[in-house]
Amino acid sequence: MSEVVEQLRQVLPPEALVTDPDRMESYRYDRAMFCPAGVPLAVVLARETAHVQAAVRVAAEAGVPIVPQGARSGLSGAANALDGCIVISLEKMDQILAIEPIDRYVVTQPGVYNAVLSRAVAEHGLFYPPDPSSWEFCSIGGNLSTNSGGLCCVKYGVTTDYVLGLEVVLADGRILRTGRKTVKGVAGYDLAKLIVGSEGTLGIITEATLALRPAAAKPKTMAALFGSGVEAGNAILEIIRSGVSLSLLEIMDRTTIRAVNKYKRMDLPDEAAAMLIAQSDAGGEAGAADVAAVAKLCRDHGALECIEAEDDAEGELLLEGRRAALTALEELGTTMIDDVAVPRSRLAEFIGRIEALSAELDITIGVLGHAGDGNMHPTVVFDQTDPAQAERAQVAFDRVMEIGLELGGTITGEHGVGVLKRTWLAEEIGPVALDVHRAIKTALDPKNLLNPGKVVAG
Repeated sequence: MSEVVEQLRQVLPPEALVTDPDRMESYRYDRAMFCPAGVPLAVVLARETAHVQAAVRVAAEAGVPIVPQGARSGLSGAANALDGCIVISLEKMDQILAIEPIDRYVVTQPGVYNAVLSRAVAEHGLFYPPDPSSWEFCSIGGNLSTNSGGLCCVKYGVTTDYVLGLEVVLADGRILRTGRKTVKGVAGYDLAKLIVGSEGTLGIITEATLALRPAAAKPKTMAALFGSGVEAGNAILEIIRSGVSLSLLEIMDRTTIRAVNKYKRMDLPDEAAAMLIAQSDAGGEAGAADVAAVAKLCRDHGALECIEAEDDAEGELLLEGRRAALTALEELGTTMIDDVAVPRSRLAEFIGRIEALSAELDITIGVLGHAGDGNMHPTVVFDQTDPAQAERAQVAFDRVMEIGLELGGTITGEHGVGVLKRTWLAEEIGPVALDVHRAIKTALDPKNLLNPGKVVAG
C-alpha cells in the first residue's frame, strides 16, 4: 500500500493528494444512515481530468478499489469509502467551462453546485430545470451519478433528460467521450444515458454537456391546507386528472411543516395535516389561471384553506420552506430518508398507508415529496441512542419500500441505490435484470474496482 501512495505522489501535484488520517475522515461518508464506511488509503482531490486519469491508472495497476465522490450530499451510501480504497473527489473540479446561448447548452465540470450552474445560465436568459431540494449543496456530478430529479420534474423531467454528452474516465484509465452537442443525434448506443444513474460503478464523470431551455416566466404560486394527508392525496389526483399545466406540485405533512417552522423560524401554517404547494410558470394570465384552477380543485376536494401568493417574494418563501424540509427534519433527530416513487393513481393510498405505519410502529415519519410525479420522501425520525427506536426505524424504512413496491412503484426515484438499497434493487428488478446489470459492470470494469459493492452486490 505504501508503494501505491508513492506512485500517486509521483503522478499528482502535492495539493491533489491527501493521506493525513484526520483530513481523510471527512471523506469517508455521505449523508446516508446505517451504511458502513471504511478507511481510505488516500484521497485524491482532482483539479482536472488528468488527475482522475492518473489516479485510476495507478489503482488499476495495483488492483486497488476506487470510490468516486462529489459533494457527499447523497443519501444512499454510494460515496462511502471502502477500507484501503482510493477516494477520488471531484469537488475541486468546480468550473463552468462554456455556456452557449444559441445552441442552448452548458459544459461543466462535475464539482459545480446545481444552484451555481442554474444561476450562471440564468444570466444568459437560459434555464437548467433539474433542481433537487438540496441544490445549494449538491453537485452536478452527483446529480448525474444518481439521475436526480427535483421540484420541477412534474413538467420538465429529470437529469438524464438534459444530458447531451459526457467525458468519463473508465476503469482502465481511458477517457470515453460520448454524446453530442447538437439538438439531435442517435449515432451508436446511448452510452451517456448508461453512465447517468450508475453511481460511479461504470466510470467517473469528469465533464458534462447539458441541454438548456429558454428562461421560464416568473411562476405563480399557491398553497392549500388539508385536514388529512389522504385528502391531500385525493386532491392531487384530481389536479393531475384535470390536465392543468403545473411546473411544481409538492406536499408536506404537519410534522414536516412544524420542523421547517422551527428550523427556519418561518410562519408556515402548521395547524393543518398537510399542505400542497403548486406553481405554474406558464406566464401572465395563463399562469394565474392555472393557479386559480388548482385552488378551486383543492377547495372542491376538501381543502381547509387556499392561499395564493401575492408576489414573487411570498412564492419564494413557500419554496424556501419546502427546500429546507429534509434538513429541518434532521434537527428533530436521526433521520432515514426514503425515496420511493409510486404511480400517481396510487398516491393517496400510499400516503394513507404511511400514516398508518407511523401509528402502528409508534415512530415519527415526516411525509413530503414531489406530489406531481409520485416521488415521495417519507422520512423516519428517531433517537439513535434508543436501541428500540433505532430498530423500529429500520423496520419502518423497509416497510415503506415494501409498500411502494406493492403499489406498483420503485424503490428510488432520484437518490440512487448505493449500499442502502442493494437488496431492494434485486427485489424490484428480478434475477434476469440483475444478471444484465452484472454483465454490463463486468464489461466496463472487469476487475471490479469502480465503487465495488455499490448498487449491485457480488
